[in-house]
Amino acid sequence: MSEILKIKEINKYYEQQHVLKNINCVVEKGEFISILGPSGCGKTTLLRIIIGLERPASGKIFHLGEDITSLRPDKRGFSIVFQDYSLFPHMTLYDNIAYGLKLKNISAQEIKDKVFNILTLLKLEQTIKKYPFQLSGGMQQRAAIARSLVLGSDLLLLDEPFSALDAVVKVDLSDELKELQANLQITMIMVTHDQEEAFSLSNRILLMNQGVIVADASPIDLYETENNEFIKTFVIDQINKRARYINNLRRGKTA
Repeated sequence: MSEILKIKEINKYYEQQHVLKNINCVVEKGEFISILGPSGCGKTTLLRIIIGLERPASGKIFHLGEDITSLRPDKRGFSIVFQDYSLFPHMTLYDNIAYGLKLKNISAQEIKDKVFNILTLLKLEQTIKKYPFQLSGGMQQRAAIARSLVLGSDLLLLDEPFSALDAVVKVDLSDELKELQANLQITMIMVTHDQEEAFSLSNRILLMNQGVIVADASPIDLYETENNEFIKTFVIDQINKRARYINNLRRGKTA
């Protein structure tokens, strides 16, 4: 793999609060990385700095070796999926997906081909004439993902993309996203507070607490960590607790 993104010595302050402390990370092409941590740990701030919505107090962001720290978000070429979908309510699904492509100098036929290809991948081809209010939450989030993927960016950033969905839809959409990522070989970085979500989707997890990356590891290596109390309480205990809950539900159903 080759380096696609490098985060070097990033620091960020809000007034006197030091919210990001010497953050360093390298993202390789084709990885799915989750930035995991509790509320207030700095994970969303880090994502906003990668996107370009926030400026660091110090440090640099590199994309394919180029320093992009001072570039505006629209000049970075990243695709972004927010938790609130951000679909245009007055546009059909087709027009929502095609919107970004229409801003580029490409033909109407190429736009049509790209939109239909991505809608087919996300199983939305039967809903192209519907408006967002006519779609379920899961379909709206699929549409938001499709709108980002259709632009052909080499990096997709996701901010708590499944937080508004119920548990069953979340699992189904997570599986679809993982399959898409593998098929398209696109690099993805996802912010989440959900341990199970991070473990099921990621090649690597950046675990944050109080503005610091406390672990940078694969899910299995993180799970097998024994000498860190925060990892034990925030990650391992929570995953085991959820597994016991699910097993109890299953036993109840079969009893």
